[in-house]
Amino acid sequence: MIGIGIYAYRKSTATSADYILGGRNLPPAVAALSAGASDMSGWLLLGLPGALYATGLVEAWIGIGLFLGALVNWIVVAPRLREQTERYDNALTIPAFLANRFPSRGVMLRMVSAVIIVVFFAVYTASGLVAGGKLFQSAFDGSYQFGVWLTLGVVLAYTVVGGFLAVSLTDFCQGLIMMLALIIMPAIVLYSGKGAGFAQVQETLSGVEGFSLDLWTPDMTLIGFISLLAWGLGYFGQPHIIVRFMAVKSVAAVATARNIGMAWMGIALIGAVGVGIFGRAYVERNGVVIEDSETIFIYLADNLFPGLITGFFLAALLAAIMSTVSSQLLVSSSSLAEDFYKLVLNRGASEKTLVAIGRISVVAVGAVAALIAGDPESEVLDLVANAWAGFGAAFGPLVILSLTWPRMNGAGAVAGLVVGAATVGLWIFTGLKAATGVYEIIPGFVLAWLAIYVVSLATKDRGEFRSTISAPAE
Repeated sequence: MIGIGIYAYRKSTATSADYILGGRNLPPAVAALSAGASDMSGWLLLGLPGALYATGLVEAWIGIGLFLGALVNWIVVAPRLREQTERYDNALTIPAFLANRFPSRGVMLRMVSAVIIVVFFAVYTASGLVAGGKLFQSAFDGSYQFGVWLTLGVVLAYTVVGGFLAVSLTDFCQGLIMMLALIIMPAIVLYSGKGAGFAQVQETLSGVEGFSLDLWTPDMTLIGFISLLAWGLGYFGQPHIIVRFMAVKSVAAVATARNIGMAWMGIALIGAVGVGIFGRAYVERNGVVIEDSETIFIYLADNLFPGLITGFFLAALLAAIMSTVSSQLLVSSSSLAEDFYKLVLNRGASEKTLVAIGRISVVAVGAVAALIAGDPESEVLDLVANAWAGFGAAFGPLVILSLTWPRMNGAGAVAGLVVGAATVGLWIFTGLKAATGVYEIIPGFVLAWLAIYVVSLATKDRGEFRSTISAPAE
């Protein structure tokens, strides 16, 4: 990974466009697996299998919602974003695109967007570092805190040096490792030991209290079902994912990238479900007690495989963690450099200065995330859920409507951004999430969409209405 960082440093860090977007020249396969790997993170190997291990197949609705959301994201957002970010003054970040698209509120959009990105990415990055700490603690019986800082240190080593190209190329390699691990492990676990196989898994788990192999359980409510599926809404507003759409080498290459990315995602999600369900059956058959359900992947790797294969699986987990952390740190630093430093502090900053500020910002955001991750009792899935909802509600309706609705204007864009982020924050911190059982992305997304629509219609045209917005030909 560090070697890739050095290669990328020599090839693509001369300008901010190179450091932030790799010169908009990513091959489809690299863009696809980079988007997938930066999306799934340690959540795929810890959080999702842990949720399935704890309660059963009903948690698979999260994966179904994510798959559907990602597919729509590739179809609706990807080609339009690739074309329009280049057309609107070659915007290098999502805040810069929004500012160019809505110049009447350009400065406010960039600054508010930058704040939201840095705040929520600090939390999101912390989830990856928590996963790294749990890996080091569970697999090597080491210090959780040391694992957090070691994970951050390795990621910083190649992200600071190589920028976006390094992150994307390492994501591609890490995505392949993750996919292989999620094919091999479930298959081996399913057929390991006496009485193995699908029928035996069903028999073993049928009597486990609080666990079900049904996709729909008697205590499942409509609100609970919608909240699980609603994870898919988050895709439209995740800067570290949709920035890959901006970097793919051409609009025509988006369709190829989409097909590769969705195939990878389908395999990975099915594998993660298998790890959680088959892992629970294995544990029940052998009378093992696992205190933290999110460590089932680590337990299986340690106890079912020889040392070399165990090392491969732990490398897959570390790859999942690093791929997302590096992407999040880079997007945060890009926003701080382009949308805050250049905009507020030094409008005449040189390309060399902007790259240097970007590197400093990577380290700063990483350090804050490590402090947030300091509690070893933190749950990966909970941290991911909060940050995912924040981005999805704040940026999701904003990105979709800015690309597809000609009547939208800058006032509506600011309203949607603020309402979406504020709703998610209030839903979490006032206890409404716990009281209602409604995932915070739902009210945030809906209210942000309404705010954009109502405010845009209620305010006048400042020359921002576009009559030519359409999907570019693939």
